[in-house]
Amino acid sequence: MDAAPQEPAHPVAALTTYELRDYRSQLERALRKLPARAEVRALIRLKLDAVLAEQEARARVSGWSLR
Repeated sequence: MDAAPQEPAHPVAALTTYELRDYRSQLERALRKLPARAEVRALIRLKLDAVLAEQEARARVSGWSLR
């Protein structure tokens, strides 16, 4: 089973808001499906952290809060 989502066509910072949302969902889904000890979890978590950081940065710029 290949749980890892496909890499986006552009860097995270260049994704549209909707692409970023969708990529985040794919990463979160992948983490839920993977066994707790799967080595790829660390890589997916790093990608998810980058997406979350980008979303938070955009929220700060626009004056919105994600939390």
